[in-house]
Amino acid sequence: MTFDQKLASMIDHTLLKAQSTPEQVTKICNEAKEYGFATVCVNPSYIEQAKKELDGSNVGITTVIGFPLGASTSETKAFETKDAISKGATEIDMVINVGLLKSKKWDDVLRDIQSVVDAANGTVVKVILETCYLTDSEIVKACELSVQAQASFVKTSTGFGTGGATAEHITLMRQTVGPEIGVKASGGVRDQKTAYTMVESGATRIGASSSVEIVKGSATEKSDY
Repeated sequence: MTFDQKLASMIDHTLLKAQSTPEQVTKICNEAKEYGFATVCVNPSYIEQAKKELDGSNVGITTVIGFPLGASTSETKAFETKDAISKGATEIDMVINVGLLKSKKWDDVLRDIQSVVDAANGTVVKVILETCYLTDSEIVKACELSVQAQASFVKTSTGFGTGGATAEHITLMRQTVGPEIGVKASGGVRDQKTAYTMVESGATRIGASSSVEIVKGSATEKSDY
């Protein structure tokens, strides 16, 4: 079996639909072990199942907090984070409060992100910006606040908004956060060529549900990223 192992190691193999079943969780966990994906990304109710399925492997478990709208209270997001980690989550993807950001409530947005980072207590936190709703200046500000709160990554999208990752937004995010913070491209990354474009634009992690198809790709899509 031929596939891009380097690219696989950068992918969060994702299953977040409302109708996702335990059987599908088992399937993505098996695929993650087979292909060496960085993590599986599941809804919080499936963390414990994923932990059992992935026991003895190097695959991590990402879960989502305040998902998909980001409009939960900071206290709720902090509780969700602690609960998720106690059940086995190794990485946390939290959604910012988009409305507060667009209203320039910078202190409130910072406090919201900080509440999750503090609750995570050293566990990787990725901050989902939902870039489809933001101007470039708002993306920059959200990235700056995420860095200030000491998040580990900034991430483009939930996959539930009106648009997903774009190369332009990844480039802007990378330029803003600098080389030390991770940048995750998610939403609409469905083929190897798009994944390579995101990596070449500055992404260090990819969120995708079509992960197997992405890493298998085709010979003509190879890149020197």
